[in-house]
Amino acid sequence: MKAIVTVTPKKSILDPQGDAVRKAIHHLGMECVESVRVGKHIELEISGTNVEKTREKLEQAAKDLLSNPVIEDYKIEIQ
Repeated sequence: MKAIVTVTPKKSILDPQGDAVRKAIHHLGMECVESVRVGKHIELEISGTNVEKTREKLEQAAKDLLSNPVIEDYKIEIQ
């Protein structure tokens, strides 16, 4: 199975990289883009079939290793 962990800055945290991307997109003529949040996209190939156990362990890994819970949110998608 494949898991995708997406880590983004919390809404209450300033995202200077996202703001820079938004400004660059505006320079390309896409003024319709109102906001950009830049984060991390982590793909994991996982052996086994126990989705619940995998999700539980991924929650722990995302919280302890892949994100900084003080300033970042994460979401896990298992395919």
